[in-house]
Amino acid sequence: MDADTAFQQQALAEARAAAAAGEVPIGAVLVHEGQVIARSGNRTIRDCDPTAHAEMVVLREAARLLGNYRLADTTLYVTLEPCSMCAGAMIQARVARLVYGCDDPKGGAVRSCFEVLSNPKLNHQVAFTPGVLAEECAAVLQSFFATRR
Repeated sequence: MDADTAFQQQALAEARAAAAAGEVPIGAVLVHEGQVIARSGNRTIRDCDPTAHAEMVVLREAARLLGNYRLADTTLYVTLEPCSMCAGAMIQARVARLVYGCDDPKGGAVRSCFEVLSNPKLNHQVAFTPGVLAEECAAVLQSFFATRR
């Protein structure tokens, strides 16, 4: 198993934990020098915070742990294509790479609705690899929303 798949499986575990807590099941892990330094699922309901997306939570935690708001040489693994808020935070943090599972046709800011991470007008671009465990990531979301309809 390659590293991207292994780390994405950890993000999927975070997504499943978020679903069990009643949150939209999106999970993220941030990797630095081959080690997971932060992990989380969505916490918007738990924290009463519309910005507590999984990506934002791990970026905040990693910055705190590393003692630096710049997260150069990190890779963010997330189960769903990030929104514009999360993509903007990745640029501000100087995340080097993003790996995500399924596309978000209604709000994705990597390639589905917007192309924030590769916009040449911005001062930083983030390399990205889409589609890692896409089917599994989509299934977790579909199952979660099917039980709420």
